[in-house]
Amino acid sequence: MSKAQREQSARERIKAQRESEKKQEHRKRIATYVTVGVVAVAAIGAGWLFAANQSQSEQAAANLAPVTIQSDGSVVMANAGVTAPVVDIYEDFQCPACKQLEETSGTTFKNLAAEGKAKVVYHPMTIFPPQMNKGITRNNSVRAGAAARCVTDGKQWMAYHDKLFANQPDETVEGFSTAQLVELGKEAGVTAPDFAQCVTSQKHAQAYVAASDKTIAANNLKGTPTVKLNGKDMEQNTVFVPSELRQAVLDAAK
Repeated sequence: MSKAQREQSARERIKAQRESEKKQEHRKRIATYVTVGVVAVAAIGAGWLFAANQSQSEQAAANLAPVTIQSDGSVVMANAGVTAPVVDIYEDFQCPACKQLEETSGTTFKNLAAEGKAKVVYHPMTIFPPQMNKGITRNNSVRAGAAARCVTDGKQWMAYHDKLFANQPDETVEGFSTAQLVELGKEAGVTAPDFAQCVTSQKHAQAYVAASDKTIAANNLKGTPTVKLNGKDMEQNTVFVPSELRQAVLDAAK
């Protein structure tokens, strides 16, 4: 091998190594879950990330259960008369692990509600501390959470919820601008006449943050996503595996 060929080979190995490191860093970022005031990275290949990678999402049912927006900002999805088991989902629209949960088990939550097997309650909140990334990450989360409160129709709220997760920005850069949030509302079919003005002015930001802080304290939440079944924390390895999530909820109904 000539000197030029050796140099070319070395450059290619370095390039390949850098690409590998970038992919590894991306996986670590997706595996990040946020605790109050601290960012902790889950071990790759273990815990909920491993479970998520090994799972298969359910097919969505033809119709959603009725969706009702509560005065405190939580959202209930349940058929008439279904009061238990209760599945509470505490989530942050900017949280990468929450997005992973939505992609993996989101249809299972919806299907269980549609089948009358559970009452599912969504609790949008902001878990990121102000000092993280100079406030960028928290601000992204607050803008999205406040925007979701501008949706007054339950079915439209769920469509917007899904759009927010599908378009989640990287947590290290500024995203979820009010202009984008308004556009996502249009794509989700939001028809509230004052939606754009509500989002642009961040009308509900203060109330959203207050409710978020209250929810964190009242439920002793350490991170997102947190899923509770009849008031008890579910294991991440369960909620990230749709088949096990379903079975746990069905067992709770017995």
